Amino acid sequence: MIAVVIPAHNEARRLGRCLKSVRAAADQAELAGYQVEILVVLDRCSDGSAAVARRHQVQTLEVHAGNVGMARSAGAAQMIEQGASWLACTDADSQVPPHWLLSQLACGADVVCGTVHVERWQPWQNAALRRLYLSHYQAREGHRHIHGANLGVSAQAYLRIGGFQPLPAHEDVQLVRDLEAHGAQISWTARHSVATSSRRDSRAREGFGDFLAGLEASPS
Repeated sequence: MIAVVIPAHNEARRLGRCLKSVRAAADQAELAGYQVEILVVLDRCSDGSAAVARRHQVQTLEVHAGNVGMARSAGAAQMIEQGASWLACTDADSQVPPHWLLSQLACGADVVCGTVHVERWQPWQNAALRRLYLSHYQAREGHRHIHGANLGVSAQAYLRIGGFQPLPAHEDVQLVRDLEAHGAQISWTARHSVATSSRRDSRAREGFGDFLAGLEASPS
């Protein structure tokens, strides 16, 4: 079974678009003969995120961690208990392409690290910031970017290194580094880029939103 794990903290505004895209990717995988389960990990949500998840008829898990590493870990544990052999991770403010899951599996690796692209630049994010971002980003095969919004890992490899660490940020980077240290086969691909948000009010500190904010504040 393929499991998609999506942590969410007060993401009612964006979660629906995310789940619609994940459902389209799941439909393609199911047509190819795979079973797919989608789980939203509701971490200290006080908005309508749970209602959005229910409307999309996906599984939910409520946690009160306030910690993305713990939320991803809890979600992965539940899905592995249900029989998942592959864990696909994305974020609630992101949208995956329809071939996302099949492309991950086609890589034939223990771990698949994909790229992201900005879904929609905000009005205040000028052309200079966009050029600076693109100059820092390598959207190509063999890149070395790690994003929780576009990550896949076999359950076997995941369990071998103890899974996500309970980190408030960079839990995705730590996971891949741990897997790398244990000799996991890693595919670094740009073949299934995930659209993500360029918002300033990112939920995870030191994540993609803070990276963009740092670029915005840097001298030109």
